[in-house]
Amino acid sequence: MLILAPMEGLLDHGLRTVLTRVGGVDRCVSEFIRVTDQLLPLRSFTRIVPELLHGSRTASGVPVRPQLLGSDPACLAANAARLATLQPAGIDLNFGCPAKTVNRHRGGVVLMDEPELLHAIVAAVRRAVPAHIAVSAKMRLGIDDDRRALECAQALEAGGASELAVHARTKVQGYRPPAYWESIAVVRERVRLPVIANGDIWTVEDALRCRAVTGCSALMLGRGLVRRPALAQAIRQRDAGGDAALPDTDPSVAALPWPQVMPLLAEFWQDVCGRVERRHRAGRLKQWLNYLRHAYFEAQQAFDALRLINEPEAISAWLLQNNERLALAE
Repeated sequence: MLILAPMEGLLDHGLRTVLTRVGGVDRCVSEFIRVTDQLLPLRSFTRIVPELLHGSRTASGVPVRPQLLGSDPACLAANAARLATLQPAGIDLNFGCPAKTVNRHRGGVVLMDEPELLHAIVAAVRRAVPAHIAVSAKMRLGIDDDRRALECAQALEAGGASELAVHARTKVQGYRPPAYWESIAVVRERVRLPVIANGDIWTVEDALRCRAVTGCSALMLGRGLVRRPALAQAIRQRDAGGDAALPDTDPSVAALPWPQVMPLLAEFWQDVCGRVERRHRAGRLKQWLNYLRHAYFEAQQAFDALRLINEPEAISAWLLQNNERLALAE
């Protein structure tokens, strides 16, 4: 099982559509839907997860599980019940977001100092939605340290979570390497529900090492898949007995050469232009290019060429010209 991670501010439905089209992803988890003290209208769910209007699946048929974030069990349960009327591919609960603004309003990883509350939230949501709709959770190892990680995981399990994704860092560790996969192994060994390993899976070799250390067969891919759109596909190829690596080449990049990435950029840009405010459009494309340039030297060239360009028409012209040039070169 390979799952596309939720990434607030980056992995929205537009990028989910593009990345799942490449292949290899079994399921996505959406960016969080914030629940505070009111019952949200249905449009609040479909705005963030428009896939709910299409069977809770991306255009390529990959299921998308909406994620809720909050700290009030009753309010989360009421919103989960309303969300359930849209027949989502499960409901995920966020206990891992390290953002200061979110934590200041008692959301995300800050709740990991309150395992009793985690239990109450999962139990309330589980009771509120039909049995056929899975309720899963995502957590980090803790806030300052991982001493309560197992206690929190067991609280989530006791509350009725069907599976648990664990990001192998604390809030304080943020996204700095390394990811502490050994701590995921401790959790997996002490709970009965399926555990999904998350954190610092950049390549096929990372995926294999993460599985070996954690004992988890299921992986959640975030920034690694944004950098290398074919990463999930390459992991699946390895699982099926494909070549371990191509000579001097990262197989997760080689599986999708740059001429095949450029049309994905154009598709993503077209989506951005159709729904993002004009002044923010260029930033969204550059944001993805900033990730891609870690794996493709051509992405660095594209980033440099577009770095000072903010007019959507100029960016559209550049993408069209470069896609045509690549097509002629084939």
